[in-house]
Amino acid sequence: MLDVVGSILGTLAAFLAVLALVIVIHELGHFSVAKLFGVKIDRFSIGFGKTIWSRTDKSGVEWRLAALPLGGYVKFAGDLDVTGVPDREGLDALRNQIVAEQGPGAETAYYHFKPIWQRALIVLAGPVANFLLAITIFTVMALAVGETLMVKPRVGSVEAGSPAAVAGFQVGDLIVEADGRAIRRWQDLAQHVMMRADQPVAFEIERGDQTLNLTATPAGRDIRSEVDQSTVRIGYLGVGASRAAGDIVTHRYSLPEAVVEGVRQTGGVLDASITYIGRIFSGRENGDQLSGPIGIARASGAIAGQAAESAESVGDAVGRVFLSLLYLSGLLSVAVGFFNLLPVPILDGGHLVFYAYEAVARRPLNAQIQEAGFRVGLALLVGLMLFATWNDLNKLNLFAFLGGTS
Repeated sequence: MLDVVGSILGTLAAFLAVLALVIVIHELGHFSVAKLFGVKIDRFSIGFGKTIWSRTDKSGVEWRLAALPLGGYVKFAGDLDVTGVPDREGLDALRNQIVAEQGPGAETAYYHFKPIWQRALIVLAGPVANFLLAITIFTVMALAVGETLMVKPRVGSVEAGSPAAVAGFQVGDLIVEADGRAIRRWQDLAQHVMMRADQPVAFEIERGDQTLNLTATPAGRDIRSEVDQSTVRIGYLGVGASRAAGDIVTHRYSLPEAVVEGVRQTGGVLDASITYIGRIFSGRENGDQLSGPIGIARASGAIAGQAAESAESVGDAVGRVFLSLLYLSGLLSVAVGFFNLLPVPILDGGHLVFYAYEAVARRPLNAQIQEAGFRVGLALLVGLMLFATWNDLNKLNLFAFLGGTS
């Protein structure tokens, strides 16, 4: 019983640590750029609901920690309606109120009276902060792991009857590109293929002195995730990496190289996210790999547990758990940044769409239309969260347990 309680508490602690880091950085992105442009801010909150702790600083900003730590927000002074983007009538009323209470010119410190480009940069700063966090984390990881084995994308084996065999791959082929994207190591190839089950992939290879173009369609294969033991469907090509001495090299990153690696990994995760969403909309994926808070918490606990089990001492365990959760934070930070850029009202991307309209029409979108968009966006967001939670519960086999099946 104590082991179960300890496991649950450990999972919860790992989840909150990962989520808090990503949320705080996202909101600090909005906050810092708003401060840079002299915007008056009422509140910086981590979490929603009942206040657990709060403090007001000298500039009048209330720093708040709330009971439900599944998000956060920055509240700008003068926010009027649920969309946070009042129309012209709302702006006129707000301006008159500010001038009456604080005098002419006071409105220039309010978010809604800043130039469109400043408001857009403030909105954009949250997702950008997430991408910068991911780059920083992956850079630190590249420096922390010390010497790294770099495996060249050279084919060492071809499974008979596999998609690679059908396409004409041979042992010794060096894979140079996949769908026009450079492949510099085996990991690049694996990442590209695994997201493209049942989708033709165009390869450029070097075979001796020849440069050839081959097209292969990775087959779908279900594998068991080592992280949370859930089933994941990935693309399968049927090639193995060469183990020749010249194809496996040991490399230690310098700081500039580590930064480049951080950018490359962030771009890779972003590309995988975009590809997966695109496959959902095109009908190639059913979306069963989307995860919500339960899935993230489960992955956090599993990763922390695996890292601790493989450690040789308490100090080693702490270091491994820290680096593992840091890496997960990087992955989640890219996902949060990308998700918030989707053009859905209520998300940062939705606000950017409103500002684009305002820039073209030279006036804000009607408040009623904005509110309707907000309600649609909220419904989509709630629906997505429910769908992701359904996926998480399915991975736990909860419904099979409740139904008495195995």
